Amino acid sequence: MRARILALTATAALAAAIAPAPLLAQDAPKPATIAVDGAPPVPMAVVDATRPYMEYRTAAFLDWNPATRGMLISTRFASVPQLHTVAGPGMARQQISFEAEPLAGWYAPNDGTLVVRKDKGGDEFFQLYTLKNGRLTMLTDGKSRNEFNAFSHDGQWIAYSSTRRNGVDSDLYVVNPRDPASNRLVAQVKGGGWSVAGFTPDSKGAVVREYVSIQKSNLWWLDIASGKLTPIGDHTKPIAYAAADIAPDGTLWVTSDEGSDYQRLGTLDPRTGKFTPRAPEARGDIEEFSIADDGSFIAYAVNETGISKLRLLDPKTGAVRDVTALPAGVISTLKVAPWGTIGLTLSSAKVPADAFAVDPKTLAATRWTTSETGGLDPAANVDPELVQVKSFDGETVTGFLYRPDPAKFPGKRPLIVNIHGGPEGQTTPGFKGRANYLINELGIAVFYPNVRGSSGFGKRFVGLDNGPFRREDSVKDIGPLLDRLQSDPAIDPARMAVTGGSYGGYMCYASAIRYGDRLKAADCIVAISNFVTFLENTQGYRRDLRRAEYGDERDPKQRAQLTAISPLTSVDRLTIPLMVVTGANDPRVPKSEADQMVAAVRAKGRPAWHIVGLNEGHGFAKKENADYQFWSEIGFWKANLLGGK
Repeated sequence: MRARILALTATAALAAAIAPAPLLAQDAPKPATIAVDGAPPVPMAVVDATRPYMEYRTAAFLDWNPATRGMLISTRFASVPQLHTVAGPGMARQQISFEAEPLAGWYAPNDGTLVVRKDKGGDEFFQLYTLKNGRLTMLTDGKSRNEFNAFSHDGQWIAYSSTRRNGVDSDLYVVNPRDPASNRLVAQVKGGGWSVAGFTPDSKGAVVREYVSIQKSNLWWLDIASGKLTPIGDHTKPIAYAAADIAPDGTLWVTSDEGSDYQRLGTLDPRTGKFTPRAPEARGDIEEFSIADDGSFIAYAVNETGISKLRLLDPKTGAVRDVTALPAGVISTLKVAPWGTIGLTLSSAKVPADAFAVDPKTLAATRWTTSETGGLDPAANVDPELVQVKSFDGETVTGFLYRPDPAKFPGKRPLIVNIHGGPEGQTTPGFKGRANYLINELGIAVFYPNVRGSSGFGKRFVGLDNGPFRREDSVKDIGPLLDRLQSDPAIDPARMAVTGGSYGGYMCYASAIRYGDRLKAADCIVAISNFVTFLENTQGYRRDLRRAEYGDERDPKQRAQLTAISPLTSVDRLTIPLMVVTGANDPRVPKSEADQMVAAVRAKGRPAWHIVGLNEGHGFAKKENADYQFWSEIGFWKANLLGGK
């Protein structure tokens, strides 16, 4: 198994092995934390041209401070996002954490004790701490992977999951964050997908969610004192519970796909397992909900073709009110404050992920933060078009197309297909950050597909690519989408390329192989190159969870099919220019996946650019690294998509 954290000696050896190209006066300095192999230096002219697009920020709502009634947000002023407090709408962001890694945080609902989560170099072996006066006090063991789960209603305890016992199973623990010595293992479990979803009002019990796959999860009732876990409902049924929490009156609320293609909000009887839908049927998944402390309403967000709709449900009468005052966009991190105000993060093509509040009585929305966009007007960004096609088997697949301004860029434009990861993820029309430079300044159209297996379209659709024998069906979806895009009068069919990260990185490789005669280049990021070696080398706590999606490499028939569909097996057919981006500490898709693909491509006499973040994991989190990656990508697109322009 790959080491959890890249050893210093290995980092030094890697950096030494990759000799940098000579740096000229007109070239940009390369961060010491980036290793470049086979790619040219970045010209300072690219740095200067992109500067405003590199300086955008986002502000993610995290929690409400019960003492000040202010917001806790995450935003970046230096290399990585840090925690800030905001006292009121439009007021200054006061930084309260000053770490080298990004943090997440949660306030105790009674006294405002702040619990935070932090890893090291993107390794995702998170530790939990309390943060006070700029200092961290560790609550966990400093070695294993730990995930914050929930605060008890009285704020005295947190529940968290940890792999400390064997590195694989996510056992359940509780601790009083004011007293690290109170740490206690509550329940030993088997599997990496366990978490406490919510405590009972008296803190003596909790509802526990066991995630098996996106199509299957189980709920359990946990007795905190004894650690006894009692199954809720029939665990043999193929039901997925995406979220669960306990109301002040003890009612168990969940989102469930039982009896529906979508996640619905309702109540679940812990004794019988009977699910009762309580919110009106929606045309998409209910993705988040939050219960008011007095139980008077439940705020929930519905995903309708990638756009979030916020609604408030009265659990006594069943009445539902729509919140229409928010901009159209994508909602995340929904939470009702103890005094009733609803906090959330909202992002759209023209809103760079900012914190908003909604008054539950008037339904008025207030924007608390207005993040900087490098001096650029975010309203100038283009809204995407929804594209729908019938795939090879008649299945409808969709995507969002961002077009350059035809007045500024007349004629047929080049296009990049950018495929999301997951594979259970979903591309939504949120803020595109650096990619806006490609659209607004280079005149490149960008298309974000949602192929089969994407979430947000119901449980039937998300399962259409499961297992090794249906995996390539998602790759086949790209063909009809390319047909549609190549027939567009404003798209240049001779100048199309592909990119993607994580599972989207696999799709990037696979598309470059299957559609190489229609594509000019491929930029594949933290990508799976061989499903067998990926499953063998991904971190142990997530291996079974990934087998549920991709297949089991221990089964001879599945192993043979996983090998057959792996991009590395068909590397002879990967003939277009390739760029590969890797995090040296990636616990999900280990760096070895990139190394073997780059080596195989070069062994065939073909070039491959390789960019490695030495202090990064599954994607680049440090600004200086993400900037350099983007600048290198611009060079790659100019050389292979724009004809050197």
